[in-house]
Amino acid sequence: MPLLEVENLRVEFPTRRGVLVAVDDISFAIEEGEVLGVVGESGAGKSLTGMSIIGLLEPPGRIADGRIRLAGQRIDNLAPEAMRRIRGKQIGAVFQDPLTSLNPLYTIGRQLTETITTHLDLGERAARARALELLSEVGIPAAGRRIDSYPHEFSGGMRQRVVIALALAANPRLLIADEPTTALDVSIQAQIIALLKRLCREHGTAVMLVTHDMGVIAETADRVAVMYAGRIAEIGPVRDVIQAARHPYTEGLMGSIPSMAERRDRLVQIEGAMPRLTEIPAGCAFGPRCPKVFARCRSERPDLVETDGSNRAACWLYNGG
Repeated sequence: MPLLEVENLRVEFPTRRGVLVAVDDISFAIEEGEVLGVVGESGAGKSLTGMSIIGLLEPPGRIADGRIRLAGQRIDNLAPEAMRRIRGKQIGAVFQDPLTSLNPLYTIGRQLTETITTHLDLGERAARARALELLSEVGIPAAGRRIDSYPHEFSGGMRQRVVIALALAANPRLLIADEPTTALDVSIQAQIIALLKRLCREHGTAVMLVTHDMGVIAETADRVAVMYAGRIAEIGPVRDVIQAARHPYTEGLMGSIPSMAERRDRLVQIEGAMPRLTEIPAGCAFGPRCPKVFARCRSERPDLVETDGSNRAACWLYNGG
C-alpha cells in the first residue's frame, strides 16, 4: 500500500462570478522513501495540492471532491484539531520562505523543543538534546552555540535548514516541500537538495517536492507529475519524463531547457499562456497552445492513460485519438 494516496482530488474557490476549479480531478500516490516531484507553471495547482494534503487550504478554498489517505487512513475529512495532530507528527512541511515558518520572537531552540514536546513523549532536557541532534543532522555548524540564536541571526540557507529540522522534529512519514530552494542561490540549492535526498534515504521519509524548476526535479525526484491548469498532464519515472516526454506540454517544457550535450540556436518556446481559471477551454486545456492539436482535443477532455513508454499522459495521441 502506498504511504500517500490522492484520489480524484478537486479543489474549488466559490466566487461571486461562480465556482472556480483550481485542482480538477487529480490522482497520484507516493511510496515510502520516494520523492515525487510536482512541476508546472505558476497557477497550475501544484501548491494547492500540497496545501490540501496538509489541511492548510486558505478559505474560501475547499476540497469539493476526492479522497486523501495517509497509510490507509482518510485525512481529508478530519476535524481541524485531529488534522493538527497529524500535521507535524506524521506530515511535515517546508515552504518557500523560511521566515513564514519561524517565529521571530523565539530562539530556534525554543521553537524546536516546543514542536518536539508537542508531538513526542519527551521531557524538556531530552527534547533539547533531540533539537541539537536535528540541527547537526541538517548541517547547522556549531549547533550547540547556534541553538539559542534567533531566526534573523541565520542566513537564508541556514534558516531553510532550520525549517527542515522543524519539519522532521517528530519523525514524520511524509514531507511536503513547496518550492524549498526557490529563494536560495544555486550553491545553497544544491546543499538543500542533497540534504532532502539523504533524509529520504536514511529515514525512509516520503517527499512531495513542489517546484517549477526541472533542474531540481531531475536532481532530486524518483518520479515526476507535470501539472497544467489544475490537472496532471503527464506522470512517470523522472528519467523517462525528461528524456522521452510524451505529452506535448512536457515536450515543450523539456525543449525550453538549455542542453550541454547539443548546440541550439534557439530554445523551444511554448506559444501563449496558461488559461485563467475563469477561461479553461472545453476539451484539453493545453489545446489552444498545442502544436499537435486536432479536432477531438477541442471538444473532449483526455484522461491519463498508458503511453508507448512507462509514462502516463493525458493526451488523445495515446488515448485512441
